[in-house]
Amino acid sequence: RYLLLILMDAERAWSYAMQLKQEANTEPRKRFHLLSRLRKAVKHAEELERLCESNRVDAKTKLEAQAYMAYLTGMLRFEHQEWKAAMEAFNKCKTIYEKLANAFTEEQAVLYNQRVEEISPNIRYCAYNIGDQSAMNELMQMRLRSGGTEGLLAEKLEALITQTRAKQAATMSEVEWRGRTVPVKIDKVRIFLLGLADNEAAIVQAENEETKERLFESLLSECRDAIQAVREDLKPDQKQREHSLENDSGKVSNIQYLHSYLTYIKLSTAIKRNESMAKSLQKALLQQQRSEEDGKRTPRPQDLIRLYDIILQNLVELTQLPGLEEDKNFQKEIGLKTLVYKAYRCFFIAQSYVLVKKWSEALVLYERVLKYAHEVQSGAGVYTNSLKELPDVQDLITQVNAEKYSLQAAAILDANDTHETESPSQVKDGKPLSERFETFCLDPSLVSKQVSLVHFPPGFQPIPCKPLFFDLALNHVAFPPLEDKVEQKAKSGLTGYIKGIFGFKS
Repeated sequence: RYLLLILMDAERAWSYAMQLKQEANTEPRKRFHLLSRLRKAVKHAEELERLCESNRVDAKTKLEAQAYMAYLTGMLRFEHQEWKAAMEAFNKCKTIYEKLANAFTEEQAVLYNQRVEEISPNIRYCAYNIGDQSAMNELMQMRLRSGGTEGLLAEKLEALITQTRAKQAATMSEVEWRGRTVPVKIDKVRIFLLGLADNEAAIVQAENEETKERLFESLLSECRDAIQAVREDLKPDQKQREHSLENDSGKVSNIQYLHSYLTYIKLSTAIKRNESMAKSLQKALLQQQRSEEDGKRTPRPQDLIRLYDIILQNLVELTQLPGLEEDKNFQKEIGLKTLVYKAYRCFFIAQSYVLVKKWSEALVLYERVLKYAHEVQSGAGVYTNSLKELPDVQDLITQVNAEKYSLQAAAILDANDTHETESPSQVKDGKPLSERFETFCLDPSLVSKQVSLVHFPPGFQPIPCKPLFFDLALNHVAFPPLEDKVEQKAKSGLTGYIKGIFGFKS
């Protein structure tokens, strides 16, 4: 328990330092607090190592305390950029964990080996800064295997890669594309073009789809930044002046052609990314049973249709790039690629129709797929090399022919089933259930989500009006005369009044 108190103090200081490291990206002054917390963590680790020297502590705990102390010391020296001291501390930590991994069971060894893998990139980075140039290649391989670096090394490795490419970019002055050489004067574009081959090779070597997707996004982000840098140089007045000078020769300006080249790279990368996603979805379609058992959402052919729609849109944009309108070979190549992706898009549209048992529509679409595929085969010729990276249309033709026979058989069976089961008692007349209680009817819609029970909203029905009462007898009633009563009251009243006056005077 006493050892855990010291350990928690060290962990608290270290975790606070990691939080400050993230905040220091926008607030540089927090870096001083970061170093202070790391020093505090090292101080607690030293106290932990001293307490573990007691005879009451077993050998395993002593070694783990020493490795923990070496790791935190290495992190502190790493932040201070004391590469040699950091490398020595990390090597000590790595050696202890490797010995512990060999001394215990496989379950415990997994944890120690995981710590070794986390420390190795830091050691190689320190070696590179000391002067070992071969460490750079190992860092790049670690970056691919781990799917991205984490911790203190992540930002430093990306900055190191950019710095290395910037040094190489100083010697790069031009680029050649489709028979035309274009000077490259923008440093950001040079750095991007130098790293293009490495990024594409990294994507090919990626071990899983998640890593590949991350590398695709990183490449597209760098490409967008390079295009934005070129756009800033494409001022309207400069663009108009260059067009007026070179319009007679039928060529666009060098800066505009460079912009077209970068746009071509961006669109081509987007196509490759969507094609990679489509391949993974196709694999998932073949493993629907396992997906259903896992409780995950089952992929559908409609998901693939959307991806191929995006690919076809990117191909349309490629044909509209400035400077390539007269390039017949380029236009022909893009046309063949469009036919390939149209064939696959049409195939998955047909698959979606098969799911809803629209046999005739699916059969027509399968015929359209074969038409596109045969056009690609007949027009390939000299463009066979450029179509190697695309999906094979011959495999698609084989698959479509098999699907056509299955579709025809399913359509015949469905027609026979409908003919056999259709009877007067199964014909639905459109009435809701409330109106046909006396008639037995096999209605499959009763177990669906859109069951028809009653008419809703209900129709209008006539109802009696509320009665109105009129007093008609009042017009025929004769009231009794009251004149005699009125006159008597008036006469007696006047006579009494006069008598009273004369009586008073007398």
